Amino acid sequence: KCRTGPLDIVFVIDSSRSVRPFEFETMRRFMMDIISNLDVGPNATRVGVIQYSSQVQNIFSLKTFFTRADMERAINSIVPLAQGTMTGLAIQYAMNVAFSTQEGARPLHKRIPRIAIIVTDGRPQDRVTEVATQARNAGIEIYAVGIQRADMNSLRAMASPPLEEHVFLVESFELIQQFAKQFQDKLCGVDMCMEREHGCQHSCVSTPGSFYCECNPGYRLNVDGKTCSPIDACADGRHGCQHHCVSLRGSYSCRCRPGYYLSHNKRSCTMIDYCSFGNHSCQHECVSIPNGHYCRCRSGFTLQPDSKSCKATDLCNGVDHGCEFKCVSTEGSYHCVCPEGQQLQADGKTCSKCGAGHVDLVMVIDGSKSVRPQNFELVKQFVNRVVDLLEVSPQGTRVGLVQYSSRVRTEFPLNKYHSADEIKKAVMDVEYMEKGTMTGLALKHMVEHSFSELEGARPLSHNIPRIGLVFTDGRSQDDISEWARRAKESGIVMFAVGVGKAVEEELREIASEPVEQHFSYSADFSTMTHLVENFSLNICPEEGKGETEIRSPCECEALVQFQTNTVAILQSLTEKNILWARSLAQMTARLEDLEKQIANKK
Repeated sequence: KCRTGPLDIVFVIDSSRSVRPFEFETMRRFMMDIISNLDVGPNATRVGVIQYSSQVQNIFSLKTFFTRADMERAINSIVPLAQGTMTGLAIQYAMNVAFSTQEGARPLHKRIPRIAIIVTDGRPQDRVTEVATQARNAGIEIYAVGIQRADMNSLRAMASPPLEEHVFLVESFELIQQFAKQFQDKLCGVDMCMEREHGCQHSCVSTPGSFYCECNPGYRLNVDGKTCSPIDACADGRHGCQHHCVSLRGSYSCRCRPGYYLSHNKRSCTMIDYCSFGNHSCQHECVSIPNGHYCRCRSGFTLQPDSKSCKATDLCNGVDHGCEFKCVSTEGSYHCVCPEGQQLQADGKTCSKCGAGHVDLVMVIDGSKSVRPQNFELVKQFVNRVVDLLEVSPQGTRVGLVQYSSRVRTEFPLNKYHSADEIKKAVMDVEYMEKGTMTGLALKHMVEHSFSELEGARPLSHNIPRIGLVFTDGRSQDDISEWARRAKESGIVMFAVGVGKAVEEELREIASEPVEQHFSYSADFSTMTHLVENFSLNICPEEGKGETEIRSPCECEALVQFQTNTVAILQSLTEKNILWARSLAQMTARLEDLEKQIANKK
């Protein structure tokens, strides 16, 4: 057996057409004789075989087999290629593929000798000098074995120096088996570690004709190539320890600072949760810190002298709350309130009297087929004239628009637009729906969706009036009673405007009390001005006979302002309709006059 250390050996076998079948069998025997004297295994010598002619074929790689029996079976199953002799191509394959780590070669830093044994019987049909030089420079030791007709110059060009130890010429295939023993001695040589004083501090590794020193795990070889020094595994900074790295022989361990424990990954540190022990006695919150814990109170509470219990803090007395009227403390917080009849502003601190008609207004317009496109445009103009006179803003008036026919569609909710220009543009973009008149369905949609805080309605506690203004021109095709009642019960002030075939009974059912002040009717759209003239402006609190109705002054002022603006808009639209009617009458008269003149000429 070879007494040297592990090797990576690749046989490169010529199977060109000049090699006759019985001659190829002697090649098989030669390879198996060499392998039989090798100590093969994954950590010992690894063997690979390739054959070549005009092309290269991998029989098995360095990582394929680790027993002699498996290797011999694979060698016996080789079928010769029987073509040309492309030796240079075979060396190139051995360098780039057979001796790659992917195919099982050990990395160069492990200093495992890489040996290629080329067996050929002829002259190469391609260049070998340059590629052989590249292979040797890549760390491959090449033995060139020529048989019979082999070209000695080509063998010398391929082989590693010294040539007398790496070039062999056998006169015939019959003699190659006798040569195998001689080659075995050259390949294995003597155990250089036993033959001389190697001087290795730890261990000596013999190679063909030489040796090298290795260190035990946890040590590195010094520059003298013989002595060893302990490896400081912490020094390179790649240990990944979060806190401390402790160097051991060739290894390391991580340690944590006091108050922490090492996590499962053996690198990161986790603070000990002293609060989890359950003996902290904190009234509110326990906060863990390295080597201990402390108690903490929730916002609005103060930690007491015992460092465990908490007492509510009167934030109105302890902070500059900035409330204009009054500060009200709550547990851990505070809020500002305003006197009756005034509203808390958006800053949450100041109070003000009513804005100029600030309301949450949702207009529900009839888009059924009976309205007709030209009248629908008139309704859109009315909506925009209303918007012109409102102080539209997130803190002022908010406007939403709903259109209905056989179904209901929110054109835009209360929180969609924050300026009059945005709303007016959106109104002009509204498309006429046509079809039926489902007024009850529209009222249901308004109550459940349009005046929800999700769609922008402000909370009832803000005393912002909620106004629903319904336009319709015909009898509803569904029941309106339930949702008209629910709308008013939910605090929505309902106005009902009927035009054309609208049913007075339905309008009255929709309108808020007093009904006479909250509904009106007109025969056609061109005379809508008087629709709101009957809306009484006297809707603020006043004493009646025997009882007093108490309502928010802000709500009264806003409703009065809204009604006043609405009347002004309708009057303006009516004036325009009157002018248009007069112009039409004048044009009609002129056309009649022209017709008479033409008739007289005839």
